[in-house]
Amino acid sequence: MEKNRRGIQSVELGSQVLQALAQFGRPAGLTELAQACDMPPGKVHPYLVSFMKVGFVARDPASSLYELGHLALELGLAKLHQLNPVREASQAIADLASATGHGTGLVVWGNLGPTLIRLEEPAHPLHVNLRIGTVMSLVHTATGRLFAAYLPAKVVSRVLEADPMGVHFGARHQNRPAQSDYERQLAEIRSRGISRTLGSPIPGIDAFCAPVFDSMGHIAAGLLVMGPSATFDSAWDGEIARQLHTCATGISRRLGYAELPATQGPAT
Repeated sequence: MEKNRRGIQSVELGSQVLQALAQFGRPAGLTELAQACDMPPGKVHPYLVSFMKVGFVARDPASSLYELGHLALELGLAKLHQLNPVREASQAIADLASATGHGTGLVVWGNLGPTLIRLEEPAHPLHVNLRIGTVMSLVHTATGRLFAAYLPAKVVSRVLEADPMGVHFGARHQNRPAQSDYERQLAEIRSRGISRTLGSPIPGIDAFCAPVFDSMGHIAAGLLVMGPSATFDSAWDGEIARQLHTCATGISRRLGYAELPATQGPAT
């Protein structure tokens, strides 16, 4: 067990001021910053003065309000350039597999569509034809529909048109949904913030997939959880959906995403 190493208390207290200023998301006055930090204004003010000297904080002379300065922006941008969705998610999907007892995967958008790049097998491996490099159907998989829901239509259309089992635009075709039905599926995914399949395209296997967003609000990856229908909690508000949503949201925040998806969790 690592010993509790001695730090500099003034730095730790000062960081509370910076965190409060960041959480306001707008210029703030001394009094409200002090209230947010649970400190007297007289204690917060010296920190602000020091932070202004080095560029962490700036002050508007006209309004006397404080905001984050140029150095805070430079550090934030430097951190964003260092972020890697695969690295951030790799340990998370392993933990998610352990927590749920089901297989988990990490999927990113590749040249041919949504591509599986990480796979964590459950304690009792699933007998499914999935391996690293598998490209998911945009129409028939939870993962594919997730990317179709969040990517720009022009990005998706090229891959969708090349899918022999994709959507159709005329008379009904066996195993191919109509465009209007497909659009309704994508709208539901955006509303719920998560995608689901039940026993399809692999009979007897259910799956959820949730989006990971980057700092610009673009989908960076999909987190997949799948398992046998007999033991898989496929309820929209079930434990697996909640754990997956929490995991994806946590990774998104580490990637700099400042907002939650459209819903605050899987809709009921």
